[in-house]
Amino acid sequence: MTDLPASEKQPLESSPSGDEGLHFIAEIVEDDLRTGKNGARLQTRFPPEPNGYLHIGHAKAIWINFTIAARAPFGACNLRLDDTNPATEEDRFVRSIQEDIRWLGYDVGKRVFFASDYFERLYECAQTLVRKGLAYVDSQSPEEIRDKRGNFYTPGQDSPYRTRSVEENLDLLARMRNGEFEEGQAVLRAKIDMTHPNMNMRDPLIYRIRKAHHHRTGDAWCIYPMYDFAHPLSDAFEGVTHSLCSLEFENHRPLYDWFIEAVGGFDPVPRQIEFARLNVTHTVLSKRKLQELVQLEKVSGWDDPRMPTLAGMRRRGYLPQSILAFIERTGVAKRDNMVEIELLEHQIREDLNREANRTMAVIDPVKVTITNMAEGEKHTFSIPVHPEYPERGTREVTLERELYIEREDYLESPPKKWFRLAPGQEVRLRGACFIRAVEARRDERGKLVELLCTWDPESKGGGTPDGRKVRGTLHWISKTDAISCEVHLYDRLFSEPEPESEDRSFLECLNPDSLQIRAEALCDRSLAQSPEGAVFQFERLGYFCVDRTSTPGRPVFNRTIGLRDSWAKIAQS
Repeated sequence: MTDLPASEKQPLESSPSGDEGLHFIAEIVEDDLRTGKNGARLQTRFPPEPNGYLHIGHAKAIWINFTIAARAPFGACNLRLDDTNPATEEDRFVRSIQEDIRWLGYDVGKRVFFASDYFERLYECAQTLVRKGLAYVDSQSPEEIRDKRGNFYTPGQDSPYRTRSVEENLDLLARMRNGEFEEGQAVLRAKIDMTHPNMNMRDPLIYRIRKAHHHRTGDAWCIYPMYDFAHPLSDAFEGVTHSLCSLEFENHRPLYDWFIEAVGGFDPVPRQIEFARLNVTHTVLSKRKLQELVQLEKVSGWDDPRMPTLAGMRRRGYLPQSILAFIERTGVAKRDNMVEIELLEHQIREDLNREANRTMAVIDPVKVTITNMAEGEKHTFSIPVHPEYPERGTREVTLERELYIEREDYLESPPKKWFRLAPGQEVRLRGACFIRAVEARRDERGKLVELLCTWDPESKGGGTPDGRKVRGTLHWISKTDAISCEVHLYDRLFSEPEPESEDRSFLECLNPDSLQIRAEALCDRSLAQSPEGAVFQFERLGYFCVDRTSTPGRPVFNRTIGLRDSWAKIAQS
């Protein structure tokens, strides 16, 4: 068993999102603790493969494993990287996995392990199975093995090499390890039952030959254990008491138990418990499909803000507590279901509304000249940083002759109930004054380039002595306060609620408008040096965060989410 000295153990804190209450896994664990099973020991593990970035589905597994471990005073949750396939694994994925777990608020400390830590011990377990007559080297081709495995309706057929002697199998296994065979020439299989109704029990593979460089062990090995063999034994080595995994591993549980019992000598004996995986509308959570999006350059990388990876969500401005709260609200079930993405978006808005300070930016600016204000004339106004938290203070905005508003906030021939600028129509500039549109100037192509307006000096601060009302309030930014910035307007990557439907390719469901770039946007100069990941509410526009591609003096902002859900209205139009 791999464990830490008692002096280095620390009690795990509960989930960063709070006490999630009892669900069916928690009830099982509480009963085990109450009855003293496993000597009241409680240990879980999170075992990702380092062949890609973690996504929000992994966040559910992380949350479950860490919060379950926290139910005992010295409960422990290991991070174990399942690095048994050298062809697909990279150190950058290892680093990203650890970074994502820390970002969610969990500290694994020294409890970071790798399946490759146990390669020698796993090999010894394989030898033990051979000596017990429970494993054999099969020299059939991969195609022959597959054909003789049978299917749900047809039993499998024994391999002609199934009756090899213990001595011959040990010799062949050693020669496999020494690199005497090429890939596909030999495998080590468990000897269980080729007629078993569970396909996983039909003499599954234990070792296969892979002549590829391993990211940790280099070229020391050319045979690698299969997941179904390495996973349960690694759990047993580490003293895991409760092996919590998603529902697709339910049919693997008999094999999980078989390997632990066949090798023998473990205390405690891990118990596998399955839970329903997280499925979210307008999203794909297949790592293979996410990798395909990256490889086909449908996105800019694993951390593209449209991706459901934790790195992508972090770059988009999602808060870790929002993700954990969403997962907690979806619950832990025994049966798969689909969760609407609107629930996640609601949680994001709710938390950002509290966390994000307010500022103003203009993403498609058009110049406004206040004709009845003198050159050099300036007026300063104080606006709350956050209307619900006055203790956060105020920010200063400058009103002057030249300023900028959104191009879409002016219409020459507006419809009824248009409360923004139009010829002769009056609006309020947020926190400053009333202005009235007088003239619109356009270039030779008819594009609006400047609005000439007048202001009412009596309306400074946003009100008037005569008490007249205006229905529209616009965000704006003065020439003095403005700096250039770039804004990335992100939307859902998939336009269809269930892009993984069997009747079409998920690539056919990509939203062509999932990213729009505004390279000539303007923001307040106070944001020029904002750190990566800082979140803000651009008033009237939505929530935005600072992207890692920002440069000194020219920030790049990613739209996290709009202020309200416009997707349903778009879909109905």
